Amino acid sequence: MTTWEYQVAPIPLHNEGLMLNNFGQDGWELVQLTTNEQGGLVAFFKRPAAS
Repeated sequence: MTTWEYQVAPIPLHNEGLMLNNFGQDGWELVQLTTNEQGGLVAFFKRPAAS
């Protein structure tokens, strides 16, 4: 059974693509992208946990 680790990160509005690509290069998969109460982007990521 796969176990997961999770990351929640604010995404700057001026560099969305760069930031998301950096997480992807580190093995993170984007699960959800949403806005917070202030209108900023918040990303939720997951990746398989290291054994």
